[in-house]
Order: sequence, then structure tokens, then C-alpha cells
Amino acid sequence: MTKKRKRSISEQPQPSTRKAFATPPTRQGKYMHRWRDFWVLARMNKPIGIYLLLWPTLWALWIAAEGVPSVKNLVIFVFGTVLMRAAGCVINDYADRNFDGHVSRTRERPMATGHISAKEALGFAAILVVIAFGLVLLTNATTVWLSFGAVAIAALYPFMKRYTYYPQVVLGAAFAWGMPMAFTAETGELPAAVWLLFIANVVWTVGYDTYYAMADREDDLKIGIKSTAILFGDADRVIILGLQLFALFCLILAGGQFELGGWFHLGLMAAAGCFAWEFWKTRNREPMVCFQAFLHNHWAGLAIFAGIVMHYAVG
Repeated sequence: MTKKRKRSISEQPQPSTRKAFATPPTRQGKYMHRWRDFWVLARMNKPIGIYLLLWPTLWALWIAAEGVPSVKNLVIFVFGTVLMRAAGCVINDYADRNFDGHVSRTRERPMATGHISAKEALGFAAILVVIAFGLVLLTNATTVWLSFGAVAIAALYPFMKRYTYYPQVVLGAAFAWGMPMAFTAETGELPAAVWLLFIANVVWTVGYDTYYAMADREDDLKIGIKSTAILFGDADRVIILGLQLFALFCLILAGGQFELGGWFHLGLMAAAGCFAWEFWKTRNREPMVCFQAFLHNHWAGLAIFAGIVMHYAVG
């Protein structure tokens, strides 16, 4: 009986080394991955910026409409806020595409990793702005003209951090620009007291965005980016608190002009409580705590909005 020849190692069946994830992605998978990159580029996965932009816009819209804004304007300004904030984030990442890779918090952004090109980002921003402008065209001529200012300031902000220590002021103007637009869209008029709301929003934005910049201060110093966090130095927290208190003072003055009562002032008191909490929590200036203080301003904006809504709903 002939013995079976023992196969050499080279003849033995070898286990497959091809892994499941090495399978070329389907066209659908590629599209899903690309859409995810653009979603992240527009910062839709981090809605805090939408809230901080939306609350003051809604303050103005509710006051202009005396508590009953038109459904059309409500839809226009909510969706317009989302679109313009997304466009602003895209332009910001385009401007910072050579810096974000050197900052620990931003090095995974789609442009920093090369997942989205500069040309694609500009095209995407243009699409977002055009859609937002289409919404503004549904309002009136005054609001349309004001919208050009909104686009100009939003496009200007990302580049200011190279030339001035006050980029947060430009950001504040961009975030507050929806307030006069809300008034003109709802009433066709722009009363002087609106500018008290505008100033309050600008000052508040400078305050909370300084907390944001404090989280990146060490990286920004290394790469030469300017901010109010660097300018203020060791006085940063005290100045932020002063800005927040000044914002509340402007809102009190505006409330007097628009005859807002107890519920509105209760909302301001809740916001003051938020500011005091942020001041206490950031006493050691830990970067992540400073970032959390920035995020916490969402609750201050919501509290003020709730006070305005309750004023008109309850009286």
C-alpha cells in the first residue's frame, strides 16, 4: 500500500489574508463618506454654534412681532441661521486650512486631513450662501440689503485673527447681524432700541468666544494666531465677566424701551447665574473647562429667550 506523500508547507492550504474591510468600497459607501465629511465641515455635528447664533435672532424676532412672529419669518430665520452658520464654519476652515493641523482640537477637521479640498470647500460655502439668500428674498427689500452686510462680515471674520487681537468683535457683529434683519423682516422698520440688542449680542459674543479662545491659547501662541484671550492675558476672566454684565445692562435698557416686564428680567437673572457659574468654574483656566464655559452660554441665551417668550405669553 502506497503511503500518501506529505505535502510541503508551501503546498498546504493557506488561510486567506484578505480582510473584510479591504473590500473596495461601493459607490454608495463613497458617497456616504463624502457627505459625512461635508456634514462635519459645516459643523452640523456640533450644533452649539447654531444655538448661540439662533437665540439672539429669536430674541429680536419675538420682540419685533410682540410675541407672535409670522410662521414665514420664523422658518426663514431658523433655516437661514443654520445655513449661514454652516457657511461661516466652511469659510473659517478654508481660512485656517494651513493652521488647523497644528492645533490639537482641530487637527481632525476635514480640510486639515485633506478629505476636502479648498476648491470643494469654497463651492460648498457658495451653495449654502445662495440658498440662504434665496430665503432672504422672501422678505423685503430692506432685509435683503442688510443681508449683504451679514455675508460680508461672516466672510471677513476668519481672516481677522491674523491681523488683529479683536477677531471676536468681528464675530460678534456677524452673530448679531440677524437682529436688525429680524426687525425689518417682521415690521419693515428699524427702531433705535434695536441697536441696544445688537450691542448686547456683540459684547456677549466677545465674552464667550474669549472662553473658546482660552482653550486654544497655547496652540495659538505657537502658530501666531491672535485673539482676545491672548490680548487680555491674566485679566481674561475678569474682563469676560465685565463684558457679560455690560451685555445684561444693555438688555435691561432695551427691555425698558420695548416695555418688557418681570419674566424678561427673570430670564436675565438666570443668564447672570450662568455667567457667575462660568467665572467660578474657569478659575484654574483649564483648557477643557474654558471650552465647557463657552458651551454653557447656550443656556444663558435660552434663558433670555424663555423670558421674552413668557413675557408675551403670560404678560
